[in-house]
Amino acid sequence: MRGDEMSKPNFFEDIEVGSVEEFGSYEVSAQEIIEFATKYDPQPFHLSEEGGKQTHFGGLVASGWHTGSIAMRLICDNMPEQSASLGSPGIDELRWRKPVFPGDVLRVRSTITDKRASRSRPEMGSVFILNEVINQNDVMVMSYSPIVLYKRRT
Repeated sequence: MRGDEMSKPNFFEDIEVGSVEEFGSYEVSAQEIIEFATKYDPQPFHLSEEGGKQTHFGGLVASGWHTGSIAMRLICDNMPEQSASLGSPGIDELRWRKPVFPGDVLRVRSTITDKRASRSRPEMGSVFILNEVINQNDVMVMSYSPIVLYKRRT
């Protein structure tokens, strides 16, 4: 959603299966890769260029969890102000497809793959999404399929 759409609630009924949106632009720095890894994923290839050179990566790479966190931030920054999202009960599939290096610029492509009204909770519905994280070379570095709950109109 962009511009004047940002102020509209994004209810379950507003979401169209098959719709695709691309958004975001985020440059990943070596410093933040190391800071994230130091705190959450202290593997050698996430902590230093030298540690990464000792592996098949050939240098410093971001943690997949860091890449996922960046994607989440890009998604949140793109949400309508009055989003009717109720959060997510989980992710069906997550794949780290290619390494993310310092200097990579990431964006997200989000495709609505399905949606279902809840039988047990008529005030909400589930939206099934394929999110692809893509770098500056149009290479998909990560994909995941969240289920997001949305309010229905009353």
